[in-house]
Amino acid sequence: MSTTLPRTPRRIPVTRRLEPYAYVAPTSALMIVLMLVPIGMVIGYSFFDNVILNKSPEVVGLDNYIEVVTDTVFGTAIANTLVFVSGSVAAHLVIGLAFAMMLNSTLLGPRIIGFFRGMFILPWLFTAAIVAVLWRMLLAPNGVVNYVLAALGLSTGTTEWLADPGLALGTVTFINIWSGYPFFMISLLAGLQGIPTDLHEAAKVDGAGALQRFWSVTLPQLRPIIISMALLDFIWTSQQFALIWMTTGGGPIVATEMLSTYTYKLAFAKYEFALASTSAVLVLLLSMVLAVLYVRHQRARD
Repeated sequence: MSTTLPRTPRRIPVTRRLEPYAYVAPTSALMIVLMLVPIGMVIGYSFFDNVILNKSPEVVGLDNYIEVVTDTVFGTAIANTLVFVSGSVAAHLVIGLAFAMMLNSTLLGPRIIGFFRGMFILPWLFTAAIVAVLWRMLLAPNGVVNYVLAALGLSTGTTEWLADPGLALGTVTFINIWSGYPFFMISLLAGLQGIPTDLHEAAKVDGAGALQRFWSVTLPQLRPIIISMALLDFIWTSQQFALIWMTTGGGPIVATEMLSTYTYKLAFAKYEFALASTSAVLVLLLSMVLAVLYVRHQRARD
């Protein structure tokens, strides 16, 4: 009777084990040079004064953070950013879900659905620069919006939508809502099309109406997508810069000042690079909190 000896595992050569790391090395090096090094430099600048323009920077510790946090404009920027982001994310969700459900309806023909799908997704094709220029023309005192409102008797026709401190924040929020809802619409439409029809048919058999099926079937099935999209949209919208800068520049006065425009002005208008670095670090910490929440949700979902 022959006995078989246990087979000893083959030892993988060192070069073979290092081969996967060689494939990701160029990308890793690029990310380190373009992301980690600049982030580290900005964090370092936040603890100094007279950086970049001065060859002998001074260590000030947390003084820059105290100065930025106690700045009234910084507080205004935080409040404006919260209003801007919260309003945009909520409207993106409501409008995107409404349009997605309409496009998923069986009451409309395929040609009509195709037409509306192209119309609804159109704002997403424009860059922030095009959106800003387009709406600045439409909302000008002698623009189309004032002309239509005056013709309907709803306005005097001379409203300064982007220059009035009481209207500017709501106006740029509306512009951001208009340009961003298609992303929600497409994602939720894909989620709606992935819901099994058996669930709706079973609910119908149990006597559930359209509203009951929406609350008990549709929303629970879309909840993971809604949470993921809301967190992503919150991160992206909180860092919106181009649209704000090209429409109002953070004005009038500080009516539309956001964290992004506040940081930009510190660096390139006041040349306070240390304070700008401090503000950027605070924005980075906020983004990291949102990113951690998003990653935790994705892991729980998986």
